[in-house]
Amino acid sequence: MHRSVKVINDAGLHARPCHAVVRLALEFEASLRVRFAGLDVNGKSILELMTLAAGKGEVLDLEAEGPDAEALLAAIDALIATGFEE
Repeated sequence: MHRSVKVINDAGLHARPCHAVVRLALEFEASLRVRFAGLDVNGKSILELMTLAAGKGEVLDLEAEGPDAEALLAAIDALIATGFEE
């Protein structure tokens, strides 16, 4: 399953948002891949996510596979849509 999401928080994808994504993603069985600017990383790895360095307004492509993939994508989409609550 695929979904595209736009980063809306002012600081972009820095350590705190990456931690929030990983913490949430680890609650699901499905795998999570995040793509941006030609990079494809494991969405359950904070170090890999931080290499994306996506700024405000950038679009991330998410891909999840597994029994709860749809729920995982919906949860990550909702998290990003809140601006990571920053």
